[in-house]
Amino acid sequence: MPRLLDLIAPPRMGRAFRWNLASVWVGNLGDGIALAAGPLLVASQTRNPLLIASAAMVQRVPTLVIGLYAGALADRVSRVRLVVVANVLRALVIAGLIAMIATGRVSIEVVLVAMLLVGLAEQFADAGTRAVLPMIVEPADLGVGNARVMAGYLVANELVGPPVGALLFAAGMALPFGVQAVALLLAAWLFTRIGLTRHTAAVDRTQQHVGRDILDGLAWIWRTPAVRTLSLVIFFFNLTWGAPWGVLVYWAQERLGVGPVGFGALSTATGLGGLVSIAGYDWLERRFDLGALMKVRLTLEVLVHAALALTTALPVALALMVVFGGYAFVWGSVSNAVRQRATPLDLQGRVGSVYMFGLVAGLLVGQFLGGVIARQWGAAAPFWFAFAGAGVTLALVWRQLDHIAHARA
Repeated sequence: MPRLLDLIAPPRMGRAFRWNLASVWVGNLGDGIALAAGPLLVASQTRNPLLIASAAMVQRVPTLVIGLYAGALADRVSRVRLVVVANVLRALVIAGLIAMIATGRVSIEVVLVAMLLVGLAEQFADAGTRAVLPMIVEPADLGVGNARVMAGYLVANELVGPPVGALLFAAGMALPFGVQAVALLLAAWLFTRIGLTRHTAAVDRTQQHVGRDILDGLAWIWRTPAVRTLSLVIFFFNLTWGAPWGVLVYWAQERLGVGPVGFGALSTATGLGGLVSIAGYDWLERRFDLGALMKVRLTLEVLVHAALALTTALPVALALMVVFGGYAFVWGSVSNAVRQRATPLDLQGRVGSVYMFGLVAGLLVGQFLGGVIARQWGAAAPFWFAFAGAGVTLALVWRQLDHIAHARA
């Protein structure tokens, strides 16, 4: 067991990183359980497609509405306290939802409000968590640190949590949410063990309006070519990626001729590729330059879009999904590490929130475009759109990637 712990969280990265990682993994497990239980609860309260779609929207809206504010707050208060308070508030909202379920007073309106409140609080928890990692991990280890965080997300949030949540929901409607609330409280306690005493900001900005903080962060990004370009890459690549992925089930049915089981296999293949790449991330980082990793990852994105547009065979599509999962999680680790290394500690919250804002905004715009394109030109058309858009974006930033990969604060 000690050897496994050392492999997951190398001793050189310190005890604070281990407590941070434990907190993130436990919190992801709770969120993964809700990932399945939430839609099941919504479906138990309504068959109205618009309301069901609204449940998915309220999970995205908080990033666009208060994401930038949450990032600014993470740069002016204790980041540990911000994460702890936000997770406790999330647990309290969920406890209220459980009480409504237990007393038979739950309704679709109650569920949507609870999901919105939990999503709003989650923005502050995520902003603080993202900004803490560069404070407790040396710049050289940020890639490994982000890979471990993403491993927790992949395993707990996507692979283990959802089936557990579905089983718990079948056993009792309130049960998965009780487990989620306990997980969030445990995650909050684990985060307090980090022992971070340094103030988050280099200067006291408490007398400055938070809106000015946000503008200062945006201005810094604009004046910093490496971070500015990386932020634009995130937006445009998520826009092009969102187009085909928003209609992936439609494409799978129309082009591959598969049902629910086949579509589920595509998601499983993506997760398998992610697990392989995360397990081998340390090896990749030791042997390859970060700029080369970024170029290979973005090139694979372009090529995989074209291959998926062309294929009509499920085995080929499964293999491509494994490749996609592999490079997607490597990119997440590398891009986060590069951004964190290039950003001063007192700007980590704001820069990270802009990064996430661009990611979600690009994804939402892409999903909308994907639906329009597929309806007009067929199921494969969004993949061709993604191929062209990603290819043009890559050509424009190719020469800058080496500089971006080695930018420092």
